[in-house]
Amino acid sequence: MSGLQRKDLLDIQSLTTEEILLICNSAKYFKALFTRSIKTVPILRGKTVCLLFYEPSTRTRISFELAAKRLSADLINIAVQTSSVVKGESLIDTVHTLEAYKADFIVMRHAASLAPHFLSRNIKSSVINAGDGNHAHPTQALLDAYSLMEKVGDIQGLHIGIVGDILHSRVARSDIEIFKRLGAKVSLIGPPTLVPDEFRMYGVDIYYEFDEILPNLDVINMLRIQRERQQGSFFPSIREYHKRFALTNDRLKRCKKDVIVMHPGPINRGIEIDDDVADSAHSIINEQVTNGVAVRMAIFYLLAGGTPLDEKEVE
Repeated sequence: MSGLQRKDLLDIQSLTTEEILLICNSAKYFKALFTRSIKTVPILRGKTVCLLFYEPSTRTRISFELAAKRLSADLINIAVQTSSVVKGESLIDTVHTLEAYKADFIVMRHAASLAPHFLSRNIKSSVINAGDGNHAHPTQALLDAYSLMEKVGDIQGLHIGIVGDILHSRVARSDIEIFKRLGAKVSLIGPPTLVPDEFRMYGVDIYYEFDEILPNLDVINMLRIQRERQQGSFFPSIREYHKRFALTNDRLKRCKKDVIVMHPGPINRGIEIDDDVADSAHSIINEQVTNGVAVRMAIFYLLAGGTPLDEKEVE
């Protein structure tokens, strides 16, 4: 098998299970490379990566930037807030500008769902979706899956609870898809206003009481309350939300002894998760950050036509 045999990475739905596993297996070797003393390899030397973020981002942008630099790519970092976009440039005009730059990869984050799909249809460059509206965040889902596989091996049969603001979360939608594809049981937990009944169409269970399902979960994936995406009030108060749906130290004591705690970040400490829990031995939140670089290195490599890696190739 050669690379991903596709031009773009836009969502989890368009990936085959074999491609998902190929990315995760490749990430294992890139993590070994990324964490060793010599961190840079010439895999993308002569290639250009453009970071095109229409929404604020720190973690995802830095992760992609590090991944590109570790592979020796040239980097174009477009600050949309100070670019021609602010002056009224349309997305199609931006496409033509990027074509003039001869970018090989465009990593795009946009507030409009499917904007990266539109871009991919109008440009020869490889487009990687770094989050679009409430639709998808495929690289986050891939790093979440890889992080779990690294911790426990096979995801098949795990019961994974995704807790919080499901309604506004592109991470949740991508995580549901990838976890179920890999054989896990997925439950969604949160207030009815943030976990609408329509999500049952994804083949998940829904719980409106965290404590009801808590002891049955193997993995708890806590989501941030996305107040910047909410219009109106979806729960009475932050205090009430914390009381009912936060992963507190008291709740952690009622979980399985080997429960795994995840969070895509950034964390609102004291709102959806308490300090003691985020920093506990159950948490793999820091590992998720490191694994994000490895997974994105693997994606660049495979989209560039890289073949499945032998461990000796990155020693």
